[in-house]
Amino acid sequence: MRIPAHSVCTAIRDDIVSGVYEPGSRLTEELVARRFGVSRVPVREALRTLESEGFVVIRRHAGAAVAEPTEQEAADLLEARTLLQPLSAERAARRRTEAHLRVLRGLVRLGHERARRGEGEDLRSLGGWFHETLAQASGSPGLIALLTQLRHKIAWMYTVEQPARPADSWAERGAIVDAVARGDAERARALARSHAERAATAHRLRRPERRTAPPPRVSLSQHGVNTAGVRH
Repeated sequence: MRIPAHSVCTAIRDDIVSGVYEPGSRLTEELVARRFGVSRVPVREALRTLESEGFVVIRRHAGAAVAEPTEQEAADLLEARTLLQPLSAERAARRRTEAHLRVLRGLVRLGHERARRGEGEDLRSLGGWFHETLAQASGSPGLIALLTQLRHKIAWMYTVEQPARPADSWAERGAIVDAVARGDAERARALARSHAERAATAHRLRRPERRTAPPPRVSLSQHGVNTAGVRH
């Protein structure tokens, strides 16, 4: 059975984001194909897609390598997210469904519970799901795609410090959901902007650690490929 290129693309992107492949490291088609147990054809297609997304650079006679973003490029991504997340909240206030509201309220409730228990890893995942759902509620495929790509890239370039008072962060998210539920687009946008600006201050640029051995071979099923999109 031929493995689709988008599954291979997701797997390679996940490896780049998680640091398996570091900035500047070569992505030899043969070695990448061997890692995932696929042919070179879907790897070649995946690398072209990742080049268009900015994760990979492909140079004639040199092949593919993981991109090496500058600090300014990384800062620009955070600024772009600060602009786009409020837009998604504004659109969500006009276009959300009752199903979106149920999920958003459920996530806020879980976030408050996990914050009381101090379960940091769960909070990180819940925060990602919250913002992904808010983007979905905007009803704008283009905006959803941009925010998804931003999540991937920001997770690649930054580590995020947990807030000293995580319950306050979830209270902010709860206020956004309340504004979205009332259809108050202006307030939803203002609250989302304040939340995004505060969240940006917790981001710290990653400093990659040099590996001395190639990544081990894995199967795509082991890798946990999510063809519906990656949460961050």
